[in-house]
Amino acid sequence: MILSFHPLYIGDQNIICAGRQPGADDLAAIRAADAVVLPQGCYQSLYEMARANCAHVFPHYDARFEYPGKIGQIEMFRRYDIAHPASEIYHNLAAFERRHPERSLPPNIGFPLVFKLDWGGEGETVYRVESGEDMDDILKKTKAYEKSGQFGFLLQEYIPCGNRSLRVAVIGRRLLSYWRVGGPQVGFYSNLGRGAVIDRDSDPDLQEKAVALVGQICQKTGINLAGFDVIFSNDADDPTPLLLEINYFFGRKGLGGSEAYYKILLAEIEAWIQAIS
Repeated sequence: MILSFHPLYIGDQNIICAGRQPGADDLAAIRAADAVVLPQGCYQSLYEMARANCAHVFPHYDARFEYPGKIGQIEMFRRYDIAHPASEIYHNLAAFERRHPERSLPPNIGFPLVFKLDWGGEGETVYRVESGEDMDDILKKTKAYEKSGQFGFLLQEYIPCGNRSLRVAVIGRRLLSYWRVGGPQVGFYSNLGRGAVIDRDSDPDLQEKAVALVGQICQKTGINLAGFDVIFSNDADDPTPLLLEINYFFGRKGLGGSEAYYKILLAEIEAWIQAIS
């Protein structure tokens, strides 16, 4: 019996759990199921309930909940020895001040650098920091965030990459890649929401490298539904793909829009069910 919590996938039994925590009826249905299909935005409580009580759950989100936020992802990259820009983690402002009492920088990171708060998407909490004055300004913002209960940030090596990043979308067995290219109007960012444009064709050799890296990560972690952001240094003759972050909620414009995305997703769910049958 296939149990679906996804509003667009029709299983043998279908339950909508959006906007609420799972309860006893959900647990009973999960225990009776051979496989469970969850929505992309499911609560951690629903995912953990499904994983603990059913042998087959899609998507595989262990890494998402074991390594939350940008800090968690850096910890995952380190655990699995995944190439990424040099990064230093600070769980709060007090930790930064203890390690850098004179507002010094880590020895492996200098200006310009990238400052990332532990939360947020589409570059909203990511800043390029050019100087000590810029650092003072962003630390003031961080202090204000902490007063509202939001903690954690990281400093990251700035990699000159021509204002472009490669998105590798993983949907089941499929890995789809395209460049997001910024310009003067976008500045430091390469997000489509900020005006970057899509380029599917350039540097196929680099795209192949990035897809191979993401495929290896998925084999190690089980991730089968996410958007991976990869960059390449412009300063290297034969650049290594560097993983920036993993987005478990990702845009669909580069995939052809929502209709195209759901067509792929539903086909991959069906293929997953066939593989476990």
